Amino acid sequence: MFATTVFLPAFLRASFALFALLQKFLMVAGMVFLIGLVGVQTGHSGLIEGLKTLIPTAEVTDGEEEASEFVTPAGESAPVLNPRMRGALDYVSRRYRVSTEALEPIFATAQASGKELRIDPLLIIAVIGVESGFNPFSQSVVGAKGLMQVLPRYHMDKLPEEADRMAFLDPVTNVRVGTKVLHESIRRSGGVETGLQQFGGALNDPERRYSSRVLAEKQRLEQAALRFRA
Repeated sequence: MFATTVFLPAFLRASFALFALLQKFLMVAGMVFLIGLVGVQTGHSGLIEGLKTLIPTAEVTDGEEEASEFVTPAGESAPVLNPRMRGALDYVSRRYRVSTEALEPIFATAQASGKELRIDPLLIIAVIGVESGFNPFSQSVVGAKGLMQVLPRYHMDKLPEEADRMAFLDPVTNVRVGTKVLHESIRRSGGVETGLQQFGGALNDPERRYSSRVLAEKQRLEQAALRFRA
């Protein structure tokens, strides 16, 4: 008696499920027949063309097309470099074998920081070339870090409040801080050459070899920029 009581509802549920499945199959078969019929009436062959006439495709307005073309991924911004910096970037990319994509934020930061502190951005780029060869993870024997070889123990005050020592290995942060250090060196010494010697820790060098290297690199950058603009 108990087995019959349990089996009967289960059998009914299975029957209802089978009937529902059969019903769906018949609906699909009917749709296929209608699609084929429409295809014949409209002069199209095959089920796909018939389906196109029954199911409207989503239309995209001109405004939506334009919007999709200009969507920029979140957090991504393209740096805008002036022609002078663009020409120098091309030279640096070839000379130091660094991709232009990696160099663009560095050059954009040098351009912005140079404008803010009234330093020629090509001088900043020249310092980077001499100090690190555009290796953002470079570190000297005395602990100077990053593109512009900034000494963290002397310049933590120039970092954002939440930043730690690892921030000196971030290219953009390093260039911002390094440019501030360079600006201070030039202002205190009263001139570019002496300021460069102070920045490079070579004030006692009577031949001024450090500043000569930086200024020679800057001259090459200037020539490359002129060729690019010609």
